Amino acid sequence: MLVPTIVVLSSLLSSAFAGPHARLKHPKSRPPKTGLIEVLSASSSSNVAFSPVSVAPKTNIFISLTNDEAASVISFLHNQTELNLTAAADAGAWDNAIEVVDLVQPNKTDALEYLDNDGPIPARYAVARIAFGATEEPYLQDFIVGPLPISNASTYESLDWATTSGSAKIRNYNADDDLLTQWNFDVTATVADIVLDLLNGTATGSDDDDFDIWGIDPLWMEEIDGEQRVILWNTYWRFPSDEDAVFDGETLLPQGLFFKSDITGRDSSKWKVLGWLYGDIFYSTTEEFRNAWKSPDFIKYELNLPGEWIGSDQTGTHFPADNIAPPVAVQPNGQRFSVDEEQKYVEWMDFSFYITFTRDTGLRLFDIKYKGERIIYELGLQEAIAHYAGNDPVQSGTAYMDTFYGFGPYAFELVPGYDCPTYSHFLNATFHAAELSVTHRNNICLFESDPGYLMQRHSSSNYLALTKNIVFTLRSVSTVGNYDYSFDYVFALDGSVETIVRASGYIQSAYYAKNNDYGYQVHDALSGSMHDHVLNWKVDMDVLGTNNTLVKHKVAPAVVKYPWANKTRSTMRLERERIESEDDAKLSWAQNGADMFLVENSDKLNKYGEPKGFKIAPSRGGAGMYLTIQDSPNLLKSQGFAKHALYVTKQKDTEVRSSHANNDYDPGNPIIDFEKFFNSESLNQTDIVLWVNLGMHHVPHTGDMPNTVFTTAQSAFIISPHNYLLNDASRATRQMVRIDYNASGVQLVKEFGGKMASGVVNVTAQQPNFWNYEGDVAVRKFPYDPLHPFNDTESIV
Repeated sequence: MLVPTIVVLSSLLSSAFAGPHARLKHPKSRPPKTGLIEVLSASSSSNVAFSPVSVAPKTNIFISLTNDEAASVISFLHNQTELNLTAAADAGAWDNAIEVVDLVQPNKTDALEYLDNDGPIPARYAVARIAFGATEEPYLQDFIVGPLPISNASTYESLDWATTSGSAKIRNYNADDDLLTQWNFDVTATVADIVLDLLNGTATGSDDDDFDIWGIDPLWMEEIDGEQRVILWNTYWRFPSDEDAVFDGETLLPQGLFFKSDITGRDSSKWKVLGWLYGDIFYSTTEEFRNAWKSPDFIKYELNLPGEWIGSDQTGTHFPADNIAPPVAVQPNGQRFSVDEEQKYVEWMDFSFYITFTRDTGLRLFDIKYKGERIIYELGLQEAIAHYAGNDPVQSGTAYMDTFYGFGPYAFELVPGYDCPTYSHFLNATFHAAELSVTHRNNICLFESDPGYLMQRHSSSNYLALTKNIVFTLRSVSTVGNYDYSFDYVFALDGSVETIVRASGYIQSAYYAKNNDYGYQVHDALSGSMHDHVLNWKVDMDVLGTNNTLVKHKVAPAVVKYPWANKTRSTMRLERERIESEDDAKLSWAQNGADMFLVENSDKLNKYGEPKGFKIAPSRGGAGMYLTIQDSPNLLKSQGFAKHALYVTKQKDTEVRSSHANNDYDPGNPIIDFEKFFNSESLNQTDIVLWVNLGMHHVPHTGDMPNTVFTTAQSAFIISPHNYLLNDASRATRQMVRIDYNASGVQLVKEFGGKMASGVVNVTAQQPNFWNYEGDVAVRKFPYDPLHPFNDTESIV
């Protein structure tokens, strides 16, 4: 049957090239011998056995602190009596305690001297984030500690140089969680009869409570009677019912009753209730609210109750044939990439890179090389904002900055066969917080896959050329509160690197009453709460060295009078513009995708005189996102990185991050104000850093019930060689075939040494054992007890 099929294809192709609009025909060539199969012999290098274990060429100077390093830093700080530290396990609101210990990344100049010039290995330093509660004005402060290992030469000092405020200290206006919890119950007790009537439940602090009470994030600073006061708006969220308790769908159960509190200072006896909100009507006192409730014309709204609808288990009629096992990916001849597990170093095809992991931002990559040349020095998440809107103060007042909670603590173990292919290579990651070192087992996966489309294809009436497209993915998933963020770094054979974020999980919803302007009604008494996701990445590119320039190449309409034409012609042409200064470096993607942004080395030209570079562009979803609310009353000076799609700055060792995990404590006086990075410095052939935003404008609809799906909630940008290579990168792979044919059938099948999978695959052996899911392992750091690790899953929210 093969030959007739080819004949038909040949006939169709011939017809496609015929007619008045046909392209020029290919030159005639002598047809090869019928049925010939030509396989290019493999080079001698293919006879060398490939090892999935690599040895890093250099020590990973970016790697996370070891357990011993973290323990020594914590012990050292406890010996500094002036800090007056209490062991984290025993600390209360009025104690000083260590919150986080992490690595201070080495200065780039020192790192490159070591990596490129065999210079000395940079000294390792730790950052310690300490909460100072033993004061009337509690605060947090970052300290740099080192060098490591701890010795008599080690010191500590405030990490002021890595800030824009000049100080690594920030006020904590909400240090007394225990008092605040009690305050919420005490306030509710004054209206317990109203709560029972309107919401049909209680919130007293007992185990059988119906409601949780929480609200805005971050806190508001509001001037009242000439004084700055700390303001908190709270609302009631119903707990899932007992039969649905396995599902944490609390964020789908807002109840529509709100109260405003002045919580200034640490003496809760001086806190005040400033009003109540129900049904879009504000009552300035509890008495006014009670009187309104007693009136006969008071309107009561429908209850938002839990039920099976909040569960994520399978329900309803399943899809046809859905009981049949779906296709499964296999790795037939073993792993084709190599990993140095100790050094967290990876090699795949023409790429290599180092991995690190932090409490604040989770997975990060350093020293990404392509064909032996560094193209990216650093690639990693900086911050993730979820900014809400609604007719009520809690939705309007919420703008999460998720590094406050951290992506590292919530990057849990991945599930083979679901999160990642079963054949993936898994790595563990560790973070150090609250004087514990917590290791998430198998929370990073690495795997090759076929993305489902070819890398290259071309056909004519004589031949068909096909090249497989294989990509390599590094993945982690962080469940921060109600959202699961999946992070992919995808490497392609053509030299492209794609950064992808996807979001799933439960939405944070709004009560339905009077909320039509801010979302759709998605359940009986529930509205989807519209919000923006903006996630910021640092992309420190080094294209053939550190002297780079960002250029914009624009596909622009033009009217041109050519010497060969009698009149002007409407056309388009390529306009080139250099981004010379930080004054011009706050950018957005052009309408109609007409602008190309390139990082080029203007001093490194290819043989045709074009500067070698890499293009950066959106690749899927809401790439190039920025906040709709440009002057957020919630984020204040902490949103500077989220007002445009793309930024460029001159690289500085003091401008390490675009945000800080502690900005949430006082967003009007942040530790890092990204706007201050821009001070008119030249960007012409210097070391530049790109700051790229991904995200989504999310207006939840009924399809988000109960969970948002990854399919539509995704965003990505891609970095690709541009005038960097002299030809099509697909020609380097052996995973290609050329089929020559004519009307008589196939004349030649030309393969290039790539092997097709053969043999029998034991699919049963590919099945994951879900009972092997392990959770976290924790080691106490003060006192250090490495011989007695224990399971710790309290960080799961």
